[in-house]
Amino acid sequence: MGTIMTQKVESHAFQAEVQEVLSLVIHSLYKDRDIFLRELISNASDALDKLRFEALTRPELLPEGESLGVALDVNSEDRTLTIVDNGIGMNYEDLTGNLGKVASSGTRKFLEALKEGSEGPDLIGRFGVGFYSAFMVADQVTVETRKAGEETGLRWQSDGKGEYTIEEVDGLSRGTMITLHLEEPEEGQSDYTQEWTLRDIVSRYSDFVEYPVQMEVERSEPKLDEEGKEIEGETEMVTSMETLNSMKPLWGRSKSDVTEEEYAEFYRHQSHDWASPLETIHYSAEGTIEFTALLFLPSQKPMNFGDGAAPKSKVSLYVRRVLVQKECEDLLPVWLRFVQGVVETADLPLNVSRETLQSNRRVEQIQKGLVRKIMDTMGKMLKDDREKYVAFWKNFGWVIKEGLYYAPDKQKALAELCLFEGGGDYEMTTLAEYKAAMAEGQEAIYVLTGQDRATVEASAHLEGMRAKGWDVLFLTDPVDEWVLERLTEFDGTPIKRLDKGDLDLDSDEDKKDLEEKQEAAGDLLKSIQEGLSESVTEVRFSSRLAESPAVLVEAPDSMSAHQVRMMRHAGQDVPEPKRILELNPEHPLVQGLQKLHGVDANSPRIADFSGLLFDGAMMREGGVPKDPVKFQQLLTELMVASLKG
Repeated sequence: MGTIMTQKVESHAFQAEVQEVLSLVIHSLYKDRDIFLRELISNASDALDKLRFEALTRPELLPEGESLGVALDVNSEDRTLTIVDNGIGMNYEDLTGNLGKVASSGTRKFLEALKEGSEGPDLIGRFGVGFYSAFMVADQVTVETRKAGEETGLRWQSDGKGEYTIEEVDGLSRGTMITLHLEEPEEGQSDYTQEWTLRDIVSRYSDFVEYPVQMEVERSEPKLDEEGKEIEGETEMVTSMETLNSMKPLWGRSKSDVTEEEYAEFYRHQSHDWASPLETIHYSAEGTIEFTALLFLPSQKPMNFGDGAAPKSKVSLYVRRVLVQKECEDLLPVWLRFVQGVVETADLPLNVSRETLQSNRRVEQIQKGLVRKIMDTMGKMLKDDREKYVAFWKNFGWVIKEGLYYAPDKQKALAELCLFEGGGDYEMTTLAEYKAAMAEGQEAIYVLTGQDRATVEASAHLEGMRAKGWDVLFLTDPVDEWVLERLTEFDGTPIKRLDKGDLDLDSDEDKKDLEEKQEAAGDLLKSIQEGLSESVTEVRFSSRLAESPAVLVEAPDSMSAHQVRMMRHAGQDVPEPKRILELNPEHPLVQGLQKLHGVDANSPRIADFSGLLFDGAMMREGGVPKDPVKFQQLLTELMVASLKG
């Protein structure tokens, strides 16, 4: 403890969301009390990592020979538990930024998850609120800290009820000391002033932390005489500092020496996810470059996954046991950013910089090895446990598909791992399975994009395919629009979009029949095109329709309507592309237009009906009429005229 300086005590109010988080953590997650110690030790370990890394370029921050570690100090009489580390420490900005507020977007999702009744422990660490778990067991928390390289120490205090204070303190050592003023345990709850309770929690949750977690313990031992011999029948209490964790990094141990529970707990420690990992990848690479990797495929999607502010990597890089980068984006490509874990190598310098990593061929080799191993694991899961793989794909498939765009050299292998929804009697299918089930005469893999399955299933583009009994793959992830720019074939079979270009599905005889009908209606089609000239480039008859009167089709080289809507939703000013309007020559509405045109080619009703056909086709695919007021007026007029007979 330091001595308080004469500076005044500053009072601050917690950010509004933090107050709600505290209330929910204290009351809703109370049954999961033990995890508070895991979170505080994890934070201490991070602070030690940061100091060790900073000392690589500023050796004065860590005097030679100083040992780094975490200590637990218990005062049973005062009912306090103190967690001390000699890590990087915090300054004023760190305290107000880390202990007074949390990221608003993450907080909102955290609160929503708690209110929806999600399991609590996996949520606590995920949004930077791990520190607040201390208030599950304490009615007051005091943090004393001094940042490495700075002279002034600080004391932060709060009872978790809305406010906290900060005051300057003199004489503090570098690092952080968190004192919890523990509440009296209720019946059946753990007492955190008891040695064996703390020892058990550290063993379960923090055994593999690479710094010693130590605690003073008292033991009754035989009393010794002056010559060091035991005095029969006499004992004395001896106090000694014991290390509670093994400090053996899991990735440095043989796979046969690590249990599934140890893997799972390490994953929870690193990811702050309470669930066990879906798959564990633990291996060592030998040869030109040597490294050890311990990677995990998560079993559930983190709540902040997909946020722009979320880290692009969750894999840490160690060089000779020193953490040199917590979230190393160069170890894995962006389309594997959901993978968690650590990689350690001795083949890089300790002071490796971000710029050096980006251009280092050894890092490129490590990445290639990791990607190959992860893809092999995914392929084995797809083959051996389809149900498990489907669940994995639903969480992360949309990210993996980015690799089809960004990694042309991996396209074939990645395409074999992709799953797609479709109209068949299966949940999801691979491209290979789809191809094997193609009907006789079908020469392409047909796909259709849209904002969701319901919209795609309702599309008029499917009518011709259903009439033929051919299946279509539904692509509803936003990334699919860009993926299809690169993924144009699979194993020699072309991949065709139903909403683009000419599908060429008809026999020669059917083509000839369609051409004759189009030629006979040429003047009508020309008139419709002129009336819709601002929106369409062509009006033609179609064989892709069976029930609907019209459908909109994109030119082969144009942006799809779905893609335009997504880009506009993202705030980009994208012009509306002109479309091709295809009409069903067998539909009564189209045949009625032909009759009307034959009687009066200048009838204003032709333009009115054409506009309604275009707007209806636009709405069918999830769009809106260009002029909703005019659309409503025309629809009303037609209904009134129909009712008058």
